Amino acid sequence: MTRLKPGDIAPKCILPDQDNQLVNLIDYLGKKVLMYFYPKAMTPSCTIQACNLRDHMDSFKKANIEILGISIDTTDKLLRFSEKEMLNFTLLSDKDHIVSNSFGVWGEKKFMGKKYYGIHRTTFLINELGKIERIFNHFKVDFHHSILLNYIQ
Repeated sequence: MTRLKPGDIAPKCILPDQDNQLVNLIDYLGKKVLMYFYPKAMTPSCTIQACNLRDHMDSFKKANIEILGISIDTTDKLLRFSEKEMLNFTLLSDKDHIVSNSFGVWGEKKFMGKKYYGIHRTTFLINELGKIERIFNHFKVDFHHSILLNYIQ
């Protein structure tokens, strides 16, 4: 896995969103972007994480921060997830895990003694110049939003 660090330029990211429209990270230059990588839409932990971000969107907007959620789910599944949970931010489909790989969040995982490959839950705060400002990767999903907001404020 690639190991990015604060100060690095964020890797290229062009992915389809839940509406099947291409989203390019470069279009967000001039704004801060919170890119959060999560394993799988509509699972309990990922739903808690997404809904907490949704419920605190006003605070992120006040800080001029856009949120992009990225998983390897299809755009159809992302649309269902977004509609079901009434999410108020963009979800991106990285079904071939190219962007996840370039951000260094795709790799081997272990669950109940079994090894498999997937996304390691990680959040990148990207500044207005397209550089990584901060990386958050050790948190419980229940507190993800509050850790982010404490850093931002």
